[in-house]
Amino acid sequence: MSKQPRKPLSPVASGLLALSPLAVFLAVYLVSSIIAGDFYKIPIAAPFLVAAIWAVIITKEPLRTSVEIFSRGAGNPTVLQMIWIFVLAGAFASTAGAIGSVEATVNATLVILPGKLILAGLFLAACFISMSIGTSVGTIVALMPIAGGIATQTALSLPMISAVIVGGAFFGDNLSFISDTTIAATRSQGCSMSDKFKVNIMIAGPAALIVAVIYVIMGLDISAVPQIGDINVVKLFPYILVIVLALCSVNVMAVLSIGIGLNAVIGFIYGDFGWTGFLEAVGKGIGSMGELIIVTMMAGGVLEIIRHNGGLDFLIRVLTKGIKRKKGAELSIAALVGLSNLCTANNTIAIITTGDIARDIATRYGIDPRKSASLLDTFSCVVQGLIPYGAQLLMAGSLVGISSASIIRYLYYPFVLGGVALLSILLGFPRKYSGKRSVAKTE
Repeated sequence: MSKQPRKPLSPVASGLLALSPLAVFLAVYLVSSIIAGDFYKIPIAAPFLVAAIWAVIITKEPLRTSVEIFSRGAGNPTVLQMIWIFVLAGAFASTAGAIGSVEATVNATLVILPGKLILAGLFLAACFISMSIGTSVGTIVALMPIAGGIATQTALSLPMISAVIVGGAFFGDNLSFISDTTIAATRSQGCSMSDKFKVNIMIAGPAALIVAVIYVIMGLDISAVPQIGDINVVKLFPYILVIVLALCSVNVMAVLSIGIGLNAVIGFIYGDFGWTGFLEAVGKGIGSMGELIIVTMMAGGVLEIIRHNGGLDFLIRVLTKGIKRKKGAELSIAALVGLSNLCTANNTIAIITTGDIARDIATRYGIDPRKSASLLDTFSCVVQGLIPYGAQLLMAGSLVGISSASIIRYLYYPFVLGGVALLSILLGFPRKYSGKRSVAKTE
């Protein structure tokens, strides 16, 4: 008796199956954490391995082809560039710590910022730096070791003070004129960066102000008096140099390489280490990034399989179906880029993936392109700040030795930004950009 051919899955079932690796990852992570009674105990790499195996199993390709698809995602240029940054960041942080640069910078920060304003001050510093350099990752690399030292000196929660830096980093990444997310959003929607900024600042500005006030209020309860040690001005130079070069728009990999070189020179002059000690510090820093590198590659592989199997296309079809009014259209753009970000763990890629669809929706329903560009950038930023497998949270956790998930509960800025952005849709503000479609300039 001949075997009956298997009935093909419906489009909905096929789409849900394509997205299932992400659901498997979340389920394994959440259920395991609940069983363990600790949401910070489960290493993210383990659930991602389970999701990766499942992704390969459900792919309707020979095993070798499925593995090649996975490997293509794990080794794509964006992932590899991020890994290079992780390697250099680990080496810089470790060598800076070995020469006492972190302690010197922490002591200087505590002198400049009064104890009760330390949280608000760090948040605003991260906002300014990230807006100037256009990269949240670069800001986290520069400030996170300092935050770790301040947490030790002031007895503040390390996940909480880490969240202060990460939140500020997302603020600038969302608004900066040189941010890749800004460039992607404005190009896809056909508006100028300056016009998009005018809309975005009316959403991100109030959110940042609310969070800054929260940090000021929280600072009133800080009673610990830190022991401020001597400040060696020379050992401030590595972090000052990193921030200055970043503000000058020097490539982050070049910035970190120069910083490592300066750490070596200072370490040799002051006798903090010799050549072998320097290499040991570099190796230790690189080693500390091991899990982060593995998670980044596995996430890239899983997400590439989701894309190959049609998961993103399915999301787009579902979210663009049944739109009737402008508010619904704006909400669909927000959901589209947010869910795409959830599946790609990269806000720039999410914007590029959904930009053309968002522009079609905006044109059809009369949404101002400046508003649609702002929605794309804002909601990708919100989701990127709330996923423990995003590069920013992974980097922050690795630099101070904590779980990326432990930071999320203190990460007020993405939550507040998401709330303000939703209100901007529901209440129709900024009014100037939420009425009838108007002509926007392009650059």
